[in-house]
Amino acid sequence: MSRSVAPTIAFMLALALGGMPSAPSIADEPTPEEAWIPLFNGTDLEGWTPKFAGSDAGDNFKNTFQVVDGLLTVSYDDYEDFDNRFGHLISDQSFSKYRLRAEYRFVGDQCPGGPGWAIRNNGLMLHSQPAASMDRDQDFPVSIEVQLLGGADEGERPTANLCTPGTHVVMDGELLTRHCTDSSSDTYRGDRWVTVEIEVRGGEVIRHLVDGKLVLEYEKPQLDPDDPDARRLIEGDDLVLTAGHIAIQAESHPTQFRSIEVLPLD
Repeated sequence: MSRSVAPTIAFMLALALGGMPSAPSIADEPTPEEAWIPLFNGTDLEGWTPKFAGSDAGDNFKNTFQVVDGLLTVSYDDYEDFDNRFGHLISDQSFSKYRLRAEYRFVGDQCPGGPGWAIRNNGLMLHSQPAASMDRDQDFPVSIEVQLLGGADEGERPTANLCTPGTHVVMDGELLTRHCTDSSSDTYRGDRWVTVEIEVRGGEVIRHLVDGKLVLEYEKPQLDPDDPDARRLIEGDDLVLTAGHIAIQAESHPTQFRSIEVLPLD
């Protein structure tokens, strides 16, 4: 995140929009590091819009999202109680075909009043609706969530799982309607840094990788017509999501991101 954005960022981000042929699979060939574009400037939240349940888009409730020492930080220092103020930091830019790479870690203790399932829990939301389109009291944007989890002292708890707020996907040829599906990743305990990478092929295939290992794959991300938030976004008969915004969650546990980068696929 401390790296400056190259002058060609607008052109390269534009390549992430649909309408171009697919590139080779993420595992096929290495990618030059200079091709990755940092999505944060290491100084502020320019290019992103916060949205919290109970607040209007643009209100960074209690300064939850901060950039501290070059790290994008989800902080609860100003909270006395979480009070179900689920938050998301949503990119102003929309993406379709790209790779997303993030280094994250969980730190400190959960905010008082946070739900038990949200301990060491965050997420990278793909194909998200824009912040301005969310209802004031909406908890989560309609999106495909790459769920980031930290392990407890004992037991298994994989990361880079799939959750589907207002959406469905197809897996192994069948429509998957359950809310969350575990990946095959290892369990990562403590405050260690973890690298997650996601390959997104528009409305086709999405792959999750952790430390370079494929841990989950599915296809045809689509709106759930039975979800009230998703119904507001449906246009015509086609439910498949081919593009959308990227979002970072704030679900009550302090989290830091050392880098969040995108590689447009053309």
